[in-house]
Amino acid sequence: MTSDGALALYVHWPFCVSKCPYCDFNSHVRESVDQAQWRDALLADLAYEAEVQRDRLSSIFFGGGTPSLMPPQTVAAIIEAAERHWGFGPDIEITLEANPSSVEAARFADLAAAGVNRVSLGLQSLDDKALRFLGRAHDVTEGLAALETAQNVFDRVSFDLIYALPGQSEAAWQAELSRALSFGTGHLSLYQLTIEPGTRFAALAAKGDLEIADPDHSATLYELTQVMAEAVGLPAYEISNHARPGEESRHNLAYWRYQPYLGVGPGAHGRRAGTVTQRHKKPENFLSGLARNGHGIVEETRIDPGDKGIEALLMGLRLHEGVDLTRIAALAETAPENLIDERALARLSAQGLLTREGDRLRVTREGMLLLDRILAELVSVPA
Repeated sequence: MTSDGALALYVHWPFCVSKCPYCDFNSHVRESVDQAQWRDALLADLAYEAEVQRDRLSSIFFGGGTPSLMPPQTVAAIIEAAERHWGFGPDIEITLEANPSSVEAARFADLAAAGVNRVSLGLQSLDDKALRFLGRAHDVTEGLAALETAQNVFDRVSFDLIYALPGQSEAAWQAELSRALSFGTGHLSLYQLTIEPGTRFAALAAKGDLEIADPDHSATLYELTQVMAEAVGLPAYEISNHARPGEESRHNLAYWRYQPYLGVGPGAHGRRAGTVTQRHKKPENFLSGLARNGHGIVEETRIDPGDKGIEALLMGLRLHEGVDLTRIAALAETAPENLIDERALARLSAQGLLTREGDRLRVTREGMLLLDRILAELVSVPA
């Protein structure tokens, strides 16, 4: 894994076809969309970003929303424009996020022909009861049919699962993960259920109607996950992401390694040239802003060097490879010893939660279970 000269592009398609318990864009459910208008809008927003930063692209990620319902012609037009504006690095990764429905799977061949070479499927569970709890529209049979189609069409396939669900036993997760690993994909995202404020799950938990997994049980499931995934050649390269060597998500690595990325489309974030960009979230506001200013940006903020250092540490320590303190100190315009609390480092290292070799600092596997606590203690935040 290298970190030289990578520029990532994120394209956000905001429209959904059904409401989702996690989605911030439920107001964007549409039965129909003016496809020509939105293709032109995304291409115009793309062209604006090309005037700001010109490095070659290492990855493109189509997210949403329901990006797998974008017309393949629109996807192809964006990919062609991106190559024209920036040029592509060797073996560029072009990922599309997809729900595992039969409707979306029917488009996979056309999306591959448009230039997509990697798909990330939101399976989330291999248990129908759990899928209903998670609010998913697909069932296991439909999800696995979409996975089979994806594996027949795309060069690289990833899917995600959520574990530590209410009432999920160690044996149940072991059986589900064993089945998931048998499909042979080169990448898996394995997330523990988290209760985010303002969600349906948070409301249920507050009323006592949702059983949250005990921390010790969650830790047991996490350790089981590491052992089983490593045994089939899918070690964790990030706290929740596993891959065969060489099949890590290049796009997500750009985020975690604190490399520049461009965000295009309603609600998209970007970070380039020392600046954070935020696009209008509401599609109508995005279109009006684009017509008025030539781009969909609603807010553009310079990043303070100290904040760069903090953000780079918080993101990079999620990775198994850890961080290069000299590189981050250069971003923060400070000395490496000013980035972290040395006393906390000594204490956490003695507990086997951190290791440091020269300027390379990383969290151990045992430490990943306590990552939030470690980051709070370790990272020096200026007063």
